[in-house]
Amino acid sequence: MNILIIHQNFPGQYKHLAPALAARGDRVVALTPKVDKATTWNGVRVLPYKIGGKPATGLHPWLVDFETKLLRAHSCYNAAMKVKEAGFMPDVILAHHGWGESLFLKDVWPDARLGLYCELYHINAYPFVNFDPEFPSKNPASDGLRLRLKNLNNRLHFEVAEAGISPTQFQADTFPPEMLERITISHDGIDTQIVQPNADARLQVRADRVLSRDDEVITFINRNLEPYRGYHVFMRTLPKLLKARPNAEIVIIGGDGVSYGARPPGDKSWKQIFIDEVRPQISDADWGRVHFLGRVPYNVFLSMMQVSRAHVYLTYPFVLSWSLMEAMAAGAPIIASDTAPVKEVLQDGKNGLLVDFFDQDAIVRRVGEMLDSPELAGKLRAQAREDVVRTYDLKTVCLPRQLAWVDELAACDPRAPAT
Repeated sequence: MNILIIHQNFPGQYKHLAPALAARGDRVVALTPKVDKATTWNGVRVLPYKIGGKPATGLHPWLVDFETKLLRAHSCYNAAMKVKEAGFMPDVILAHHGWGESLFLKDVWPDARLGLYCELYHINAYPFVNFDPEFPSKNPASDGLRLRLKNLNNRLHFEVAEAGISPTQFQADTFPPEMLERITISHDGIDTQIVQPNADARLQVRADRVLSRDDEVITFINRNLEPYRGYHVFMRTLPKLLKARPNAEIVIIGGDGVSYGARPPGDKSWKQIFIDEVRPQISDADWGRVHFLGRVPYNVFLSMMQVSRAHVYLTYPFVLSWSLMEAMAAGAPIIASDTAPVKEVLQDGKNGLLVDFFDQDAIVRRVGEMLDSPELAGKLRAQAREDVVRTYDLKTVCLPRQLAWVDELAACDPRAPAT
């Protein structure tokens, strides 16, 4: 079978699926602007394309997002035409359509089956909007109008796509019923043979400081340190947390940019804004126990999870982070927000401790509860790993389900391109 994969940051969510398809004998080609020249990765032929066109000036702000997607879609269409002229005819196209690239691919290959990676449909209702009162919508009366246009990309894709796949029930359920009925639930998968507890793990946080399971390590991670993932809430716990836990070492991983929410006002990053807010309340000695590692290689991230004795995970009602399931698999005892996506994988007192997203005192208290009760922590972390292995293991659960989904997609009758 010939398979084309579209992802603006390939391999992205196809990190495991693409090589598995190639390994079983499918001819797999990926089209992405991430690379500058053609290359081969794990059996996948990766082809570049350039995003062309210039954004227009003076557009209505609600149209800017769609114009960005349109420029990508047109550029990807042009590249796909060249791939077609070179003789490649995909039976199946797999696309993360969130950036718009795949919008016109059924016009290039009408008989191909298009399967979408369905990350989120934007809903104009609490808690999806205005969950955090500290950062309210600037124009709540018009949010529904803006989000309806933002969902135009989802709707146009579903006019031509045969099926979709979504990593969690929470994410799939954001889509309207007529789309949801075509979406399969399958997580991307956690390789629990690699991500597992390691009592001998070590994490270097300074030139003169290496942490292990013998230390009282409290951990927190965002791809980028920002409010959507509760960075501001966690930072505000530090003055009380450091006083309550005089031997604790706080390890924070994450970049200075923005992944999901709004950009910060002014020139400072969200990271620095909340450092500046809490720093006057923390002594120099206590601040010396706070370690910002920035973005780190995967092996360092894994070591952090393995030495953690209390891992704090906070999120708005939004896409669930891979890092939560990886923390569970690595044996990090977890204190997490009781928001909807989290409660799909964690149950309070069974495989983690849940806490109100905004309740800083409760976070401090529950971290202390975890640290002061090794028996409780041991029970929760063991159950968490067991649950991940049973439900989200890459090789025994998720990858076989994804491969079966691709085969089912290939057997579908192709939908005609929209006219």
